Amino acid sequence: MDIVESPCVRNCCLDNDDICMGCFRSIDEITGWHAASNEEKKAILKRTEVRKAEKIKPGIDHRF
Repeated sequence: MDIVESPCVRNCCLDNDDICMGCFRSIDEITGWHAASNEEKKAILKRTEVRKAEKIKPGIDHRF
């Protein structure tokens, strides 16, 4: 069985929607990560990719 690694990049800062600005997981996804099955983790990772694509627009400076 493959282990799905956490997407955590140690840049933990939540936005106004309680989404981590480092890994793009919701607070519930972060706190429930260890209890989640591999299938649930894969679904979380797919949602993080969608969130990241929505937040990070090409050609825009996203630094704080």
